[in-house]
Parts: sequence; C-alpha cells; structure tokens
Amino acid sequence: MTRSLYLRLSLAAIGVLASFLVATSVVLDNAFVASLKLSLKERMLGQIYLLLTVSAIDDNGQPNMPLPTYLPEPQLALPDSGLYAYIGVNGNNQALWISPSLHKKPPPPLFSLQAGEQQWHELRMPDGKAYGLLGLGHQRVTRKGVHSLNFYLMSELTPLHEQILLYRQRLWAGLGVIGLLLLVTQLLLLSWALKPFRKVTLELEGIESGLQDSLVGSYPHEVHQLTDKINTLLSHERARQTRYRNALADLAHSLKTPLAVLRGACDTPESFSATVEEQSIRMTRIVERQLQRAATSADISTSTAIQMAPLIDRIGHSLGKVYRDKNVSFSNRVDPELRFRGDEADLMEILGNLLDNAFKWCRNRVIVGAQTDTLSLTVSIQDDGPGIAPAHVEKILQRGVRIDESTPGHGIGLAVTADIVEAYQGRIRIESSVLGGASVILEFVR
Repeated sequence: MTRSLYLRLSLAAIGVLASFLVATSVVLDNAFVASLKLSLKERMLGQIYLLLTVSAIDDNGQPNMPLPTYLPEPQLALPDSGLYAYIGVNGNNQALWISPSLHKKPPPPLFSLQAGEQQWHELRMPDGKAYGLLGLGHQRVTRKGVHSLNFYLMSELTPLHEQILLYRQRLWAGLGVIGLLLLVTQLLLLSWALKPFRKVTLELEGIESGLQDSLVGSYPHEVHQLTDKINTLLSHERARQTRYRNALADLAHSLKTPLAVLRGACDTPESFSATVEEQSIRMTRIVERQLQRAATSADISTSTAIQMAPLIDRIGHSLGKVYRDKNVSFSNRVDPELRFRGDEADLMEILGNLLDNAFKWCRNRVIVGAQTDTLSLTVSIQDDGPGIAPAHVEKILQRGVRIDESTPGHGIGLAVTADIVEAYQGRIRIESSVLGGASVILEFVR
C-alpha cells in the first residue's frame, strides 16, 4: 500500500472518474443504439403499412401487388438495394410474393404471426451481412372467407452499424477530453486541498531543525485541530524535558538541608543515630518525590490531609542545629489541628526551602503562622532579616537568580517552591514582615 496520501487520493479519483466515464459511455451507447433500432422499426412499420395500402387479394387469398414502378418504396424495385419485402402465410414456408429487390436471393425463413402481431428479428444472411427483419400479421376478408397474410420487411443493418460506430468514436473522443479535463481539475483540487498538510510538514521540519518552536500557520478547521494537538504534544514534551532538567537541580538543592543537618549532628553524638535515620528517610522521600515530579504534576484530589504543625516543628528543630551559631528564636504559631491536603514530601520541600531561607537571612527571629477558611489556606513565614526589595520579588522567584551573590546558595530554592505551589494551583507572595524582614505568604485553594 502506498504511503503517499496524495497518490492514494489521486489513484482513487482516477478510479472513480474512469468508472464513471465507462458507466456513462455504456448507458449513452445503449440508449443511442436502442433509439436507432426503435427509429428503424418505426420506419419499417410505416413502410409495411404503405405496402398494405397498395396490396390487394383475390378470393383465393393470393396477393395482387402493383408493378415495381408503383411500389411505395423505390428501393423495393431495385435489386440488392438493401430493403426487401415478401408476403407469406402461417404454416407455409413458400413466400406468396417477394419484392423485385430480392432478385435471386432466397427470402429468410418465415415465422407465424397472429393478426396485428409484430415481431422483430436480427439475422445474418448467407451474403454475410446483418439484417433487421420486421413481420406484421394481417387479415383480409373476401367472399370466400377470411385470409391471414404475414407481411415481412427486411432492411440491411450496415448503415445503422456505421452510425453506431461513428457515434461511439465521437462519444469516446468527447468523454476522453472531458475525462482529461476532469482529471486535471481533480488533481489540482487535491493539490490545493492537501496544501495545508504540506505546510504542516514544512513547519515540522522547521521545528526539527530548531527554526521554530511550534506550528504557527493558519490552517483550515479540520487541520487546525491536528496542529493544536501537535502543539499541545510539543508543549507537554518541552515541559517534561524541563522538569527532567530541573529535577536534577531540585534534587541537589533538596538534599542540601538534610546533608547540612547530618554534618551538624556530628557535634551531638548522643542524637547522631536518630538524626541519621530521620534525615536518611527524608532524603529517600526527596529522591522519590523528585523523580515523580519529573514526570507528573501534583494532584490533590486523592491526597490525604497532613498535620502541618508537627512537620514545621521537625524542620525548625533540624534547621536550629544547622544555624545554631545564630541562636535563632523559632516560633511555630500554626494550629496543631490545621491540615494541608497534598503530598507530605511536597509540603516538606516547600516549608524546608522557605524556612531554610528564613533561618539563613534572619537576625535571630523566625515566625511561622497559618490561617484557614472555607475557601483557602494561607501560610506565612516571617523573619527579621534585611527583607526583599519589591523590585527584586519577580526576579528572586526565577530559577538560578540570586540577589546576593556573596551568600552561599544556588538560587533555585524559591523557584522550586514556586513550581510546587503552582502545581497545587496556589500562589506565592513576598511582602514586608512585621518583624522588619521578609514575609513569604503561601495561598492554597481548599
């Protein structure tokens, strides 16, 4: 099977057109031949009626015909003229009268006819020519009774066949020209109709070569649906590739805090074992979650509700060890009954990044608060550090952007947090804190 849509449609169009032309020619040819034969029969029947008008019959039922010069059709008086007449009766194979045009030719076999009955036969005579034979049954009444006579008229079909041949030549020539014009028209229409697909092919080649990112051409409605699906697929694929690239950076950044906690645990041998176990579990969850996020996005429809306060306490306790030199005053003001509907690893990632930034930039105070209503959940993390200028808010949420290059970091913590919050159809705001530093506010739709 050919893989070219244009070629397949062209072959189909040629097949349909050829079938149509053949069927048309057959119908027209049959109609023309039938019309010619009907016209010939009617003309011959009229000639038989003329013979009836000039014929007479004696009391014994023998026909009396006029002299050849008085016959209604001059061809009947000319030998081998192609038009022949004779008279016979049922059951008698001998003709009662034959026209002079038959000359020495034997008349064809007679066939029985009822009064008023007509019969048409096509036959081939010994001379090799085709003839049309029309018979008409007739009755005459004399003093001696009723006499049945059959009048036969035979006409050579060569002129009719010549007309048919000429007609067929003209018919096929005409249909050939029409078919050629229709074929060219169909091919042009197919080329025009498939032009959008060729345009799509060129644009896809442009995407493959990196000249463009998506299909941007104007297309018909039917093709537009296809291009929209392709653009959606390309967008999803680019997003997937971006997630895979970001996953490596996010994974490295997510493991930074647990590794720092493990380093700090070396100074407290009495809790080292418990700290290693806790942070190992956390790192395992981080790795699993980052791999999952690389391929999928958050879905809260089937997630369980997680208590926030205990999780915040654990993160704050761990970061207190990391930043023990700053002697940070950490306050968790989140209601112990308040719950977050989502994945625990996601919440750990969000709060871990934000609290790590708060501990890093604060002077000595960090406060976490939360409130909820029927529509939303709002979480705020405040510190008493230098804060973030409004002009830098948009930049700081971008991946890899850092405002202060002198402070250690990678510039992706807030970007990772923003990605996760957006996946939960939430939003993140950065404002000034009542403590004098920055206040990071998270809003989630319940």
